[in-house]
Amino acid sequence: MLTNIFSQAGLANLLLSLPAVLWAITFHEYCHGYAARRLGDPTAEREGRLSLNPLAHLDPVGAICLLLFRIGWAKPVPIDTRYFKHPRRDIVIVSLAGAAGNFLTAFVCAQLVNFLPALFGSWGAQQFILLMIIINLGLASFNLVPIPPLDGSRILYVLLPPSCLKYYFWLERYGMIIILALIVLNVFPYLMQPIMSLLLRLLLV
Repeated sequence: MLTNIFSQAGLANLLLSLPAVLWAITFHEYCHGYAARRLGDPTAEREGRLSLNPLAHLDPVGAICLLLFRIGWAKPVPIDTRYFKHPRRDIVIVSLAGAAGNFLTAFVCAQLVNFLPALFGSWGAQQFILLMIIINLGLASFNLVPIPPLDGSRILYVLLPPSCLKYYFWLERYGMIIILALIVLNVFPYLMQPIMSLLLRLLLV
């Protein structure tokens, strides 16, 4: 890994990845906050998280992981479900909003390549737009895995029958430990693969 990073191509990729990573995590969290605001919850806006400033959302460890391993996270946007008129439905909408924002970014980038190919004649431009697509789809896929505190877990919480909620709460207690262990063991790519494949098929329709 370190040999690849410190090669000439590796350093170029790392530099080109920086703006892609910052945009991906910033827009992801902004979309959560925007969706919550539209559904009546002003918490994110009140705490300065309804912003496209990367510093408002940056989690240093999560950003480094996303930069190096294409798996990472930002500081979660605060949500207060007491403001929602239809909490179960609205939680799902807010949870999906972040991944939807990343998918939208990947879709726009793909359309730019299709309709304005002259903009991407150089290696640097081609690599940057490819990284924008890969990183955004990767962040969306990662967050849709149903392990707390990832977004997919909130959808799982809504769908689970009451009799299974005790298992969810156990998973929530150890969620970050489980996530870090799965990253170290390189299991996450296998969990993300079906989600990534689905998003890619939607992107290429």
